[in-house]
Amino acid sequence: MTHLSVNINKIATLRNARGGNAPDLLKVAADIETFGAQGITIHPRPDERHIRYQDARDLTQIVTTEYNIEGNPNPKFIALVLETKPTQVTLVPDSVDAITSDAGWDTIKHKDFLKDIIATFKENGIRTSIFVDPDTKMVEGAAETGADRIELYTESYAKGYGTGNEESVLPFTEAAKIAYSLDLGINAGHDLSLDNIKFFKDNVPNLIEVSIGHALVCESLYFGLDNVINMYLNKLK
Repeated sequence: MTHLSVNINKIATLRNARGGNAPDLLKVAADIETFGAQGITIHPRPDERHIRYQDARDLTQIVTTEYNIEGNPNPKFIALVLETKPTQVTLVPDSVDAITSDAGWDTIKHKDFLKDIIATFKENGIRTSIFVDPDTKMVEGAAETGADRIELYTESYAKGYGTGNEESVLPFTEAAKIAYSLDLGINAGHDLSLDNIKFFKDNVPNLIEVSIGHALVCESLYFGLDNVINMYLNKLK
């Protein structure tokens, strides 16, 4: 089945809103694994408005499944990843003031930059993934950087599917086929939800992992975190 990695940024946002430790981010991460999720994802940003850099360090003692750290590879982020040595690092080209990730890498323009960073991470035993749009040229460029995987940026699919346009999945189907032919593993994330995840999974071949945070936390307000995680796992079988 496709694995579910839960992004816990929104849990950190809720905690930070009151300045205390409720909800306890580390306990939530451990509970999410107990409920059946196969991974934990965090995306620390320079202003630490949700995940703090210390959270990334503390989670190394908590996460027993797959630990995925996402972010723009600036020097501070690179140092954090090399210190914590997660299972996977996902490189995302978000700007400092970005509310959320809004584009994939231009893997052709930034090939040399990505190659150098990826080589450093792989020398330290960290699997690498690159956040890309469903563009075959960008997928081909990702393969040339030495990355292990790509993460398909799925906002356009989610918007299209939400308006009844099932053909919005077709670029992702094609990108996944190209990636697989180039020995790239295939992850996906951004705006995936209980409403659209099954159709995406059924139409994107060789999908290894999805990373879901915002929708999952919103859905959990109604159905409960344990229930929602298992609802996702059932759809990903």
